[in-house]
Amino acid sequence: MPKTLENSNSRLLISEILRKVSNAKTKKEKIGILRENNSPALRMLMIWNFDDSAKSAIPEGDVPYTPNDAPSGTDHTRLEQEYRGFYRFLVGGARLASLKRETMFVQLLEGLHKDEAELLCLIKDGNMNDKYKRITKAVISEAFPSIEWGGRS
Repeated sequence: MPKTLENSNSRLLISEILRKVSNAKTKKEKIGILRENNSPALRMLMIWNFDDSAKSAIPEGDVPYTPNDAPSGTDHTRLEQEYRGFYRFLVGGARLASLKRETMFVQLLEGLHKDEAELLCLIKDGNMNDKYKRITKAVISEAFPSIEWGGRS
């Protein structure tokens, strides 16, 4: 029996989930979409973006990388798979030389689908709202009440 889009939410890219949330009309709809697609990777990205104590160890601004132009579902990795290594890119995470950390970040971006790479670049600077304007910390807090804000660095 083929899966419908509603039954295959685990296969959506995080950038697609956030686009759906951003396009939702009501707070209740946004929270419902977030909860339907709840994952450790999604929560980690929201913490990195909205928690002031989660400070990026990657320099602010544009990252010089070559976007992966492979179509969705083909030759790229996913934030869902890569989130376990995000600690390397946060202050207080892995002890790495700056050049090594930045090289690893560029390699990560180049392996991701271009939309997820763009999302990660926005999140590292706390600028997710530049693209996904209708997603707020209040919505995230209500959707994921288990997130404890602060005390991360």
